[in-house]
Amino acid sequence: MISKTTPSPQMAFLFKNWEDTMIYSCLQGIMGELYTDSLKIPESAMILLGDFCFLSGKPNTMLVSSAFELSGKDFLILVPHTPDWHGLITEYYGLNAKKCTRYAIKKEPDIFDRAHLEHIIATLPGGYELHKIDQQLFAICRKSEWCRDFVAQYPDYHTFEQYGLGIVALKNGELVSGASSYSSYLNGIEIEVDTLKDYRRKGLAAACAAKLILECLERGWYPSWDAQNPWSVALAEKLGYHFDHEYIVYEIVKNKKNMEGDPQ
Repeated sequence: MISKTTPSPQMAFLFKNWEDTMIYSCLQGIMGELYTDSLKIPESAMILLGDFCFLSGKPNTMLVSSAFELSGKDFLILVPHTPDWHGLITEYYGLNAKKCTRYAIKKEPDIFDRAHLEHIIATLPGGYELHKIDQQLFAICRKSEWCRDFVAQYPDYHTFEQYGLGIVALKNGELVSGASSYSSYLNGIEIEVDTLKDYRRKGLAAACAAKLILECLERGWYPSWDAQNPWSVALAEKLGYHFDHEYIVYEIVKNKKNMEGDPQ
């Protein structure tokens, strides 16, 4: 039986040595939901936060199979802590489990060159303006499909103002690019970056991210970065981060046949 639970030393033990800030977010009680196979003697655990599902401990079919129902999502990124989860995921979801590579970026608090980041901001093309996400921009992001993840994990602006932070680029008043907190943990955020297709390759994302990093440093926050693709790695390195390692995730779109356990 799968049970929802709260952060505890037992849960922290199941996720030990896993340096992902979204796990910190949940274990610190900031955001995300935590599930386990047993409240008395837990051997397996799952964290659901946004589109991500983190699986740790002893591989458990019930956790894997219940992820969509518990999340209420139509799309999830399953992140297994150890290789022994991989076979279970592919066995249950079959061909619907798209195996993908993500790129972990080192967490190095003292590596940022403020002058370099200011230079990146200064290269913002003419006609564009950088703005911190305020209550009005928060509402705009919530209604816009392409930039909803800038604020989606925060139930309201008050919560975002307390735990989150974001910088967007505007062109004639239209939001066209941005860097914001996908999630938050104590003294830090996980960065989400995106740009409207017609405005890419203009340095907008770099300028927004550079400004966001500086704002985080002013607050004493760490701006964590995890890359979905090589382009994101390159942008991170431009900003001063360093690549750490590749890891495997499974992108899955909800499918009724697979939810019934048919491995296709």
